[in-house]
Amino acid sequence: MFPRGVPLAKRVFDLLLTSLGLVLISPLLIALALLVRLKLGKPVIFRQQRPGYRGKPFWIYKFRTMNDLRDPDGNLLADEQRLTGFGHFLRGVSLDELPELFNVLRGEMSLVGPRPLLMQYLERYSPEQARRHEVLPGITGWAQIHGRNALTWEDKFRLDVWYVEHWSIWLDVRILAITLVKAVKREGISQPGHATAEEFMGAHSNQASLPQEK
Repeated sequence: MFPRGVPLAKRVFDLLLTSLGLVLISPLLIALALLVRLKLGKPVIFRQQRPGYRGKPFWIYKFRTMNDLRDPDGNLLADEQRLTGFGHFLRGVSLDELPELFNVLRGEMSLVGPRPLLMQYLERYSPEQARRHEVLPGITGWAQIHGRNALTWEDKFRLDVWYVEHWSIWLDVRILAITLVKAVKREGISQPGHATAEEFMGAHSNQASLPQEK
């Protein structure tokens, strides 16, 4: 699929690398799926609707990293209580993101671009922050190699918009290379006190924790 408005060179780059990558890592994907099934149960794949190019919704796919522990009333516990050690490891080295390669094949994501966040954030962006949706969302991005979840929301969005304005194939290659190094070092996995990051409530609002998986 070639999404209308997406540069042809970027789409071809994504398809070539993703197709080759899936062939090379297929044994790893199978092994991870089996481990998730054994350690966390079903479903193996976590699926959630996210805003994509120009805000159009799509279903993102990841390996599951949380269990289904609930309180006496049947409500899911907070993310911090449900994120397992195995799940934390998967997130730390970004292995939970590997199923997103199929989103790339489908034309819903790119290898590089602003991370797709939650649908409810769409109405909370400033006009400048909303420019992050002028390109396909990515598995990794300019903000991810500059701090990932350790950044403030304002800094993340500023870096996302910078990427929109300066995109090139060579920039994507550079981001992918740095991402591999960052994944090994396991930097910026989460904000202090959160399984991932606090909820974005808008540029002038207080922020609170929001579950990322259910």
